[in-house]
This record gives sequence, structure tokens and C-alpha cells, in this order.
Amino acid sequence: MATARQFRTIALALEGTTEAPHFDRAAFRVNRIYATLAADGRSANLKFTPDEQELKCLTAPDAFERIPNGWGAQGWTTATLAALGVAELKAALETAWRHALPKSPRKPAPRKSTRRKG
Repeated sequence: MATARQFRTIALALEGTTEAPHFDRAAFRVNRIYATLAADGRSANLKFTPDEQELKCLTAPDAFERIPNGWGAQGWTTATLAALGVAELKAALETAWRHALPKSPRKPAPRKSTRRKG
């Protein structure tokens, strides 16, 4: 059974993560928010891809539930902490955290030579 304290410890150990208030929750972000912790510490919302969300909800329906609105359609998923082991929580947080990392800048395409051969 995972706790809010463990959630916070794991999230803040992920490189670049900061915590700040977000409405009635605590938000965890790198480049953007990837998780929020409910004020009562019983649940958290995590940002997955829709495919990851579907898999989590199918394989662990007691622990993961799609948020029933437009945010849920984007992959936001509620996790019930008491239904998760610490290893499962850590894996879920790491997955969400990876999605929030800044995108690496695209390398410019190689320039075509304008010189004529021969």
C-alpha cells in the first residue's frame, strides 16, 4: 500500500521535479505538470498516453481509473494509492514524468550543397 508521503518522496526524487499548489491539490512538474496529489492524500492524478492509460486501467482497475472528462481523454488517470505497491507507484510516476520532460530541440536538416559538380 503506497502513501502520500511515498508519492511525494518518489516524485521529488525524479530529476527536475518541483512541487507547487494547484487548485486544491499539489502539482508535480518538470516542464509541465505530470502528476497531482489530492489534498486528502488518498489519490493522485497522473498523465499517461491514452494507450498507457488503457493498459493501466485494464490490468489494475482497482488502482487506476480514467478521469471521466476531456482530461481523461488526454490520458489523465486517477490512481488510488492504497491499491498500489510502492514499486507500481514508482513505475507509474516515472512514466508520467518522462512525458513531462522538455522535448529535445530538433536538429536542423543538413544543408544541401549549392555547388555544382564538375
